[in-house]
Formats: sequence, structure tokens, C-alpha cells
Amino acid sequence: MALVVRLRGRLLGLGGRGAAAATCSSAPASASAPPPPRLQYRRHPGVTRLGAVRLPDPLRNAALLLLHGYGGGSLEDQARDLTNLLWSRRRPVEEEQIRARARELELRLRGDGVSEGGAQHSGLGSGEEEEQWLRRRVLQELRRSLPHWRPLSYNAQLSLVYLAARLDAGYAAVSRVLHEIKQRVPEFQPHTLLDFGSGTGTVTWAARWAWGPSLREFLCVDPSLDMQQLAGRLLDPGGSEGETKHSRGVYFRNVLPVSPKVGFDLAVSAYSLSELPSAADRRHFIQALWRKTQHYLVLIENGTRDGHQILMEARHTVLTADEGSPAFVFAPCPHEMPCPKLGGKTPQPCNFSQAYHPLPLPWNPEVKQELFSYVVLARGKVERGDGGGAEGRWPRVLSPVIPRPRHVHTRLCCPDGNLRSLVVTPRHCGRELYRCARKSSWGDRLPMSPGEEPWGERPTPPPMTDSAPPSPTETEGGTSTP
Repeated sequence: MALVVRLRGRLLGLGGRGAAAATCSSAPASASAPPPPRLQYRRHPGVTRLGAVRLPDPLRNAALLLLHGYGGGSLEDQARDLTNLLWSRRRPVEEEQIRARARELELRLRGDGVSEGGAQHSGLGSGEEEEQWLRRRVLQELRRSLPHWRPLSYNAQLSLVYLAARLDAGYAAVSRVLHEIKQRVPEFQPHTLLDFGSGTGTVTWAARWAWGPSLREFLCVDPSLDMQQLAGRLLDPGGSEGETKHSRGVYFRNVLPVSPKVGFDLAVSAYSLSELPSAADRRHFIQALWRKTQHYLVLIENGTRDGHQILMEARHTVLTADEGSPAFVFAPCPHEMPCPKLGGKTPQPCNFSQAYHPLPLPWNPEVKQELFSYVVLARGKVERGDGGGAEGRWPRVLSPVIPRPRHVHTRLCCPDGNLRSLVVTPRHCGRELYRCARKSSWGDRLPMSPGEEPWGERPTPPPMTDSAPPSPTETEGGTSTP
């Protein structure tokens, strides 16, 4: 049951999106001072959502040209199968988890099977034959109960299928996250970008849409040469010898730069960490990406339990790194504590939805939804007045807002590290906050005055564990990967 909280806080004195925040106890305005601009509730400063995202015309036209005349069978069936495979993809099982599971099965079989004559019922004797029976049964149970993971090798044909299945959805998710950085920190103008696991190059296109000519160098890292060639053909469909408007400053590599002197204003990994074979590999690459990040590190994965858990592992790795340079969470969390969604009996993913217009292929509807999880990590300390300070500590809306007559139901992740259900009413919470809450959507931030939040003392946060979470929930109509 939602908790009805009497909010004493008022909105910050913000006149429009991106405006500077006023303090809670400001001096009275002089008689000659102009009145503050009227707050636009539909576009209040906590709004981070985008409308339905469309692919840029050059990218859409190049993709359709490459897919025209595809001769590898039914493109629709292959794209659907790849989408389902990527969405349901689990993290690889760690060796210690396999050993622990094997020991558990052996103890159970010894008690339930062998002690009751399981080996004898199978026509086996005792001693060595019993051990052989146990080993076979344990291996059978392991194969049946543990998820099977195998790396995907993107050749020319699979890269085209991936283009048809994931280009538009990946572009929508990346655009949504980069838009939030641009909106909240308008003075940030990156010059260099690192794209780890670049795939079809959607990060390059989305970053150009966000910052335009400010970006001068794009380093795209992908182990598949066929995928690199496909991304290059999307940038330059005509195959011209020199650089074009879209391919200017874009470079492709198979591996990350080794030199510690090479750094980037913005580093992005979209749907790539889940393709690494172990937790140790994920930690290694996250540490490498963070060392090369000068301002912001953007990580995006499927909106499943496994995708969210991968991001929380990466978040923990960066926040606990001992590199002398502090880090904080820019988005979506308004805190640096362990995710409260992982602390319950059944961990749930923290995910968000973005609408987009897919490629105009015969089987695609007019509008689709991409369900994704993300985290943006920034260098520095949280200070008042910047994009990650007082404004960045606003609660985040974690589910669709439910409007009702004269009140609004919201589910929030709060700056004290807790989840709360709030019922916002104009009588108890003020007209401004009520109107902002009513116009907010899933993924937006709810602007509230610092120090005036209704929640009390912070309880001890749940510990961060490295254990594998339960299997991902069934897809909710979303897909996943650029």
C-alpha cells in the first residue's frame, strides 16, 4: 500500500529545463526584481524522456540499401530469432558456481539415490561403479539445470541480421542516455569518444546527434572485422576513397588502446559487457574503460535481471577503484549505495523504456519499445550546483506514474538509497510538486528541495554480493542490443 507522505518541500526555483537551482532559503526578492519565469510543468527540469526516436535519414537509407536483396534466407525469421537469443542471454556461469552446484548435487544424490539403492537398482555394484554412476548423474543434472552460454561470432551474414534486428532499438537506447547527459550538463562538449563493442556504430550516430561538430574523434572497438566493415558502409554507403561528412574522424580497432596516455572525454559500452565470458573479464575491461574515461562512462545492457546485475557489478568496480580520482553515479541512481532493487528476496531489474520508430521493414510495426538498463559514472565529487550535485540528487521515477483524480501514485528511488511509493497530492505536497509529478514519466527525476525530503534516517543498505541473480524475467515486449 502506497505511503501517503506530507511533503514539506517545495520545488526548486527553476524556470526551465537546465536552469540553475536556487537554494531553499533564498533572500526575499527586491521590489524592482522581475518576477520569476513561469515553470513549464510538462518540461520541468527533471524530465529526461524523449519522444519516439527516429533513425537519422542517412543511417536509415544506408541500412535499407544494405538489407535490400538479402540472400541468406528469411530475414524476418532470423532477425526474430537473434532478438530473442540476445534478450534471453544469461551471464556465463562461473567455475566456482559450477563446483558448488556439483558438490550440492553429489551430496543430494548420495543421500537420496545411492543410500536407497539407486546404483543397485541400475544394475551396478558398489565402489568404483557407484562413483561412475554418481559422476554421470551429476553431469546430467549440471547440463540440465545450468544455462548454456557460448560466444557469438559475427560473420558477414550474422552482422546483417543483427543490423535488421537491433540497429533501431540500440540507437534509441543510446540516444536516450546521451540526451540526459546533454540536458543536465549543457556545458559538457566532448571532443573524443570511445565506443567499446561498437557493433553497427549506433553510438557514433547517437553522439553526433547529441553534440554535433563538438566531437572530432571516434574510436570504435569491435573484435569482428565483418561488423567493422558493416559499420563503415553505414557511414559511407558509396564507398568513397576519402572521408565523408559522417565518416570523418571515425576509426576502427580490434582491441582497446594499450597506452595509458590515451584518454577520452566520453566512453560508452552498449550491450557489450554481456558478451564477455567471465566476471573477471568484465572487471578487467571495466577497469580499462574507466582508466581511459576523462569525464563520463556510459554502460547500457538489456533490461533483464542479468543485464542489471552486470551493470551493478561494473558500478561497484568503479566506485571502489583505488585510483586517486573519485567517482560518483550521475544516472540513474541518486546515490552511491547498493541498488535497493537487489536487496529483496527476489531481486528485480531496474530498467527503463524508450519508444522508437523501427526500420520500415514489412514485419515491423509503426512504433516499438526498447527495455534497457543503464548507468552513467562520472569523475569527480558530487557538488552543489553542477549536473550531478543538488539537482542530481532528485529521486528517480522507477515505474509508470499512475494519475488519479487529485492525486498521483509514484514509485521512487530516493537519495537515501531506498525505494518508496509516494502519493503526491496538491493539498499535502503543494501544487507545483503535484503538477510536476503528474507530468512526469517513467525514468524522469522528481524535482524536490534538498534537505526537505520526507524520508527519515537511512537504514543499513543491503550488502553488495557477487552471486548470480535469478534468471531474467520474461520479455515485456522489449528487445535488446545495438
